[in-house]
Amino acid sequence: MTAEQANQPWQDPALPVAERVELLLAEMTSEEKLAQLGSRWVGNDMKDAEVETSPADPEEALNVAPMQDVFAASGTVPLAEASRNGLGHLTRVYGSTPVTAAEGAAEVIRQQRVVLANSRLGIPAIVHEECLTGFTSFGATVYPAAIAWGATFDPELVERMAAAIGRDMAALGIHQGLSPVLDVVRDYRWGRVEETIGEDPYLVALLGAGYVRGLQSAGVLATLKHFAGYSASRGARNHGPVPMGRRELLDLILPTFETAIREAGAASVMNSYSDVDGVPAGADPWLLTEVLREQWGFTGTVVSDYWAVPFLATMHRIAADTVDAGAQALAAGIDVELPDTLGYGPGLIGRVPGEIVDRAARRALTHKAELGLLDAGWTPEASVAAAEGVDLDSPANRALAREMAEKSIVLLDPGRALPLDPALRKVAVVGPVAANPRTFMGCYAFPNHVLPRYPEAGLGIDVPTAVDALRAELPDAEIVHEAGCDVIGDDRSGFAAAVAAARGADLCVAMVGDLAGLFGHGTSGEGCDAEDLRLPGVQGALLDELLAAGTPVVVVVVSGRPYALGSFADRAAGLVQAFMPGEEGGAAIAGILSGRVQPSAKLPVQVPRHPGGQPGTYLQPVLGAENSGVSNLDPTPLFPFGHGRAYTSFGVDDLRISDRNVPTDGEFSVTVRVRNTGERAGDEVVQLYLRDVVAQVTRPVRQLTGFARVPLEPGEAKDVRFLVHTDRTAFTGRDYRRIVEPGDLEILVGTSATDLPCSGTVTLTGAVRETGRDRQLITPVEVQKI
Repeated sequence: MTAEQANQPWQDPALPVAERVELLLAEMTSEEKLAQLGSRWVGNDMKDAEVETSPADPEEALNVAPMQDVFAASGTVPLAEASRNGLGHLTRVYGSTPVTAAEGAAEVIRQQRVVLANSRLGIPAIVHEECLTGFTSFGATVYPAAIAWGATFDPELVERMAAAIGRDMAALGIHQGLSPVLDVVRDYRWGRVEETIGEDPYLVALLGAGYVRGLQSAGVLATLKHFAGYSASRGARNHGPVPMGRRELLDLILPTFETAIREAGAASVMNSYSDVDGVPAGADPWLLTEVLREQWGFTGTVVSDYWAVPFLATMHRIAADTVDAGAQALAAGIDVELPDTLGYGPGLIGRVPGEIVDRAARRALTHKAELGLLDAGWTPEASVAAAEGVDLDSPANRALAREMAEKSIVLLDPGRALPLDPALRKVAVVGPVAANPRTFMGCYAFPNHVLPRYPEAGLGIDVPTAVDALRAELPDAEIVHEAGCDVIGDDRSGFAAAVAAARGADLCVAMVGDLAGLFGHGTSGEGCDAEDLRLPGVQGALLDELLAAGTPVVVVVVSGRPYALGSFADRAAGLVQAFMPGEEGGAAIAGILSGRVQPSAKLPVQVPRHPGGQPGTYLQPVLGAENSGVSNLDPTPLFPFGHGRAYTSFGVDDLRISDRNVPTDGEFSVTVRVRNTGERAGDEVVQLYLRDVVAQVTRPVRQLTGFARVPLEPGEAKDVRFLVHTDRTAFTGRDYRRIVEPGDLEILVGTSATDLPCSGTVTLTGAVRETGRDRQLITPVEVQKI
């Protein structure tokens, strides 16, 4: 550190953060302020995997060319040059190639030293990484994908998982994690369904807020993405335009982000690639400034999704060039450009007002001050001092990954074969998922995200297959395996051997589903969108032959999205849905099948009946949700949102509503009794739904308003009390004000969106009331033992 860099007033941690930031800003040139808004991805080779270099289809070439132009411009500037005026972020030091924790820590030190040595003021960079299914790094624990978190209906468990992820990242000198994804599923065909928490905004909000609390408890900034509307693209096509009205955006898409900011204090937000009604999110001041900051009071940083700034010119074509794109994004409210500086370079000087640059720099530097990066004693070596002793796949991590997996696997239907008979002598385990550990992991898990380009590196972690796990689970049974086919492709040459194995066994476990990848190199994941909801490849045909073989077949779907199972359900001896359960998924599936583990998960998305049953989330008005005879297409699901069975039975009854007439600014309580009526201990998820009987705009038939996971011993009963503020009934009216409207509310309580044995009515009285910035976002729940 030079004399000019040492002992500056802004380095004094005893001063208030805001004062330190203003002192530093006063010392900085325009170029130095802009530099804090940029980033550098050293050694990035992702572009080779993300875009095919020679598309066979000329029309596809037109789509790829704008991305190739951006990738060609990215990653060409040496770090020393990129940081000559300072640098905002270092991108994915650990998450780009298979480096050990020690090697990554050494590279963090090297890159931070370059940043310090090549800039006048010596301000360190924020190091950010992906953490969608755990820390995306070689050898790190791979937890279940986010869609599996949704199936747990357990915010506290998600918080514990995120805290563990955050502790590992913080030990390695990482300051910011690009997670959680708070997109609400609107079309199951979208490839990134696996990265979402589900199709209900309240479920997504509560579990997303839990993740934020956990990650930030370890000192790692959480980044909410993708803000906003990304998951509702036309035809479920990645990066597609979003034909969504503002009311749908306000009522179904934005509440998840608002909750994570207001209830959990999320520090950062990442913009969506998509445009909504013709306005790209990355250049939308209404979204990024008016809603996010002025209405919600967000004070953190907005970072761009990777290359979203230049995409304003190359893909959205609302900017003349990258400088124009940078000017529009910065003015709209994107503070930091990731993963490399293209639009936020010196060309912006004179193109945007100085106060706009100061605004973003102030936010970025505030994070650095809060993280300790501006302290006089900060060193790159000290920032990674804990790296030497960190075990990225520790026994504690694996135990937590196992708990997450076990609580996320949904028993759709036990049929006649589940739990498995311990007297089984021979079990055929068939299907392309059974012996491929990569099928348990999401697109952003390091083994699927990076390691396909490094086949010699293996997986970096131990991931037992389902076949191995079942052999351990059923030691007295002979386990035979035949793949039958691949996840992708039309090769049926393995069908005969698979069917023969099934016929020769007492029972067949058919394991089908997805293999996550990037941009077409998989059946699920970013850029792996589906034309319909048939099982990928020829897996459906394989199932048909197995189900006709005469042996009972238990179907296990391991996937990132729900697939249409209507043609198989009646013939299967049992149905199980596992949403990419992570590295411990094999043992968790085996435990569920054997009955050693009590199933307790619930569907965070519906399971469609027909392959063309999309888009069809449960949050539809009557015309979209019910088979009323106006169309020959039946939109009702095979299994509804919130559904999940157990190896015991539960009853929900004794509805008590505190007040039947409630003012529009009041609150009321809803209490039910839940009882374990079976012979085994288990958890039931009690779910409260509300239905607005008559409203000034169309409303969903019913919408989740509260839930509680309740553990119960055999014969035990507990009361579950929901405290509902009328703010929880608010919606966007015809004039786009968020209002609570007088009238009748139907109260529905049960164990899924359609299994609702308890019902009653509350009448809201008084005038229409507009909710404000302090509206209640959460429905508190109390559980009391009887």
